[in-house]
Amino acid sequence: MRYFCFSLILVSGVVGNSNNCDYKYAEVLYKSLLFYQAQRSGKLCFMDPLVSWRKDSAIDDCGRLGEDLSGGYYDGGGYVKFGFPMAFTTTMLSWGVISYEHGYCIAGQLDEAKRAIRWATDYFLKCHANDSVLYGQVGDPQIDNECWGRPEDMTMERPAYYIDAANPGSDLAAETAAALAAASIVFLEDDPNYSKTLRTHAATLYKFADKFRAIYSDSIPCAGAFYRSTGFGDELVWAATWLFKATGRLPYLIIAEQMYQEFGLGYTSGFSWDEKRLGVDVLLAEIKGRCVYMDKLQDFCDTMLTKKERTPKGLLFLGEWGSLRNAAYVAFILMKAADLGLNSVNYRHLAKSQIDYMLGNGGRSYVVGFGNNPPTHCYHRSSSCPDEPYDCNWDTFRGCQPNAHILYGALVGGPGPNDSYSDIRTDTVHNSVALDYNAGFQGVLAGLIYHGFETNNICQGGVCRVED
Repeated sequence: MRYFCFSLILVSGVVGNSNNCDYKYAEVLYKSLLFYQAQRSGKLCFMDPLVSWRKDSAIDDCGRLGEDLSGGYYDGGGYVKFGFPMAFTTTMLSWGVISYEHGYCIAGQLDEAKRAIRWATDYFLKCHANDSVLYGQVGDPQIDNECWGRPEDMTMERPAYYIDAANPGSDLAAETAAALAAASIVFLEDDPNYSKTLRTHAATLYKFADKFRAIYSDSIPCAGAFYRSTGFGDELVWAATWLFKATGRLPYLIIAEQMYQEFGLGYTSGFSWDEKRLGVDVLLAEIKGRCVYMDKLQDFCDTMLTKKERTPKGLLFLGEWGSLRNAAYVAFILMKAADLGLNSVNYRHLAKSQIDYMLGNGGRSYVVGFGNNPPTHCYHRSSSCPDEPYDCNWDTFRGCQPNAHILYGALVGGPGPNDSYSDIRTDTVHNSVALDYNAGFQGVLAGLIYHGFETNNICQGGVCRVED
């Protein structure tokens, strides 16, 4: 279904957070997309004026045979392009658009969301050099971590790492297939030829992932210190399910359900770049209706609702590193479960409470450039660097000064179990940013707008004006 915002729309909705604040979800959605602009590598285009401090960088990234590997996204505060979390981010951004397209439309951000997705998929098409070769990383993390400066000034070696039949990576190949399949749905009506290209590459990558089974971080060891995979079974099922949704071909659904049993995909405590089982349960529940997948999904959501540990101020706490990222993905699963008719009021209220915590109900904003007392010292090289001719180096990193540029929309890692948080650049556990941090968060924002929780924006002609 396609949505059009041609007429004047006053968006009114439910006020549901405990402090009776009306957070401007459309504004946060817009700024979240600015964060993705700031993370772009390669030759830049379609840049918002608020991200004008970013310029072309790493335009000479290339593969072993000289393949053009420019483009894509820097992962977080550094300049390595990690394919595994980038692919998951792309799958999630696509899922958010597929699920809540009208929310994006109301906020006037649908076109920008599609540009964010296409920036990644264009890069993945380059990385898929042939049927059994996929580049999964550009840049050496150890070399990258030795430097603090602007991406435009990089001079270090940027090696490219790939998987192939001799050194496979089923999880990486399958997650990239899932990303391309999900994105093909996003572009189906706007650009059917591009959508077909994405589906073709997704299908080929899936065959490669299934035929040569291995964990990708064993083949690209330097990724392991940052994004070590714990298995590939969930990615194979996840990708097969997305291919079914993208193509309608029944064999993919049969494969997905068979592999679900083969790999014993049981209960899980979360949803992330490494753990896709909850996402599989949602997709298969959507396809199959009331079934074991729906029951498992409801069990998880009920546990989050009634039993899961929370901080004193109400954040679902699933781990110290990236605590807000973890809660945002749970919120996305809660929103999708509610869409399936499972305890809709309570699940959506809990999802909303988690987003509202991030926007200010936790005592401060955890989104850069938004709300009350937002982070100003996030661990992020390019935004920390002042414009030339001023130097940017490790003294910049260690300094107490705020980052020179506002990294609008970036969700930081977040607080500890007692809501404790310090806005310190050197605290990578709590003040890092990353592609995957914003993906689930952004999807929930679009869902809240879609379901009428946005109360502060007027949409005219498809473009929303955020009121002060």
